[in-house]
Amino acid sequence: MRERRLGLAVWVKNPSAAKNLRKFGTIHYISKRLNYVSMYVDAEQFDETIKIMERLHFVTKIERSHRHEIPIEYNNAKPDKAKEYDYKQEKHQLMAITDSLLGDNELQPAGITN
Repeated sequence: MRERRLGLAVWVKNPSAAKNLRKFGTIHYISKRLNYVSMYVDAEQFDETIKIMERLHFVTKIERSHRHEIPIEYNNAKPDKAKEYDYKQEKHQLMAITDSLLGDNELQPAGITN
């Protein structure tokens, strides 16, 4: 089972020094233009890791990701009637085509003609 990870955006003074953050977690992206590092840290040691990283001389600011707080399941989502109608139409068209193709060849074995 995977361990739970939380995201961080770490603003640094120099992007080349950002490689030193590898020992704290998994680096996802390093922006050389905006001088920040997007990384994931173990959730169990999240607060301790942030305290340690804030003391590093090349780190200017640390922002926590709030992505894990956003709900991903929606309770009152209503199905789209137009899409439902299109799927039914496609299904009926495909069934008609397969019936017409199978209707010609289904009863006669291969190689035998009347």
